[in-house]
Amino acid sequence: MTAANLGGRLRAGGSAPRAVVSRGALAHNAGLAVATADAALVGDVRADAWGHGAVAVGRALLAAGVPVLRVDDAAAAALSAAGVADDAVSATAEPTLDPRTVLGLPGGDAAAEPALTLYGAILSVKPLLAGEGVSYGYRHRASADTTIALVTGGYAQGIVRSLGDRVEVASRAGRHAIVGRVAMDVCVVDIGGADLSRGDEIVFFGDPRAAAPSLAPWEAGSGLSAGEIVAVIGARALREDAA
Repeated sequence: MTAANLGGRLRAGGSAPRAVVSRGALAHNAGLAVATADAALVGDVRADAWGHGAVAVGRALLAAGVPVLRVDDAAAAALSAAGVADDAVSATAEPTLDPRTVLGLPGGDAAAEPALTLYGAILSVKPLLAGEGVSYGYRHRASADTTIALVTGGYAQGIVRSLGDRVEVASRAGRHAIVGRVAMDVCVVDIGGADLSRGDEIVFFGDPRAAAPSLAPWEAGSGLSAGEIVAVIGARALREDAA
């Protein structure tokens, strides 16, 4: 994915953001975590591996040579259903591998790759005149005539309400600010003069090396940790696995 091909089309019937988890990134990160570990190898897949999927993350860790996975009840059940051996899971072993490295989150190893990319899609576009406001309380008012897009994804899916006017998203046309208060299922993006329309894909965050915005500004803008953010998003968005 590059800046030139960030724009896809809205899937038929799609109205929720998609959290796409890269198996390749998980495999890379698991190998990195193992290679840099200085203690017995114990992975952590509790809380559905912070929204990335206990099975996907668990398999990546096991394939990298991690013998034991720390689990909660839900993760234990999911791994058992996926055929993971009982002796590979533990409800008491202390994790030794940093989940931020395994998942490619801010604060982990700098060589780790963000495993989760969050996508939305444009529902509609409309002009916004100078002085006009958007979203709850009209806290954001346009400083000049512009164009705004209504994008799938709101606080019900983990896009924190306070991120308006604090973070940017990406499209095939470049970067654009989320403006105003984030609503329950949608947010508003200032696309300026960009030639975007209904169905065009928006990237909330992902791997900056693939032209996606970083998750780090979300931490600064929300006061939450990256782990807290992705755990909610992974549970509430439409999660998919990719190569």
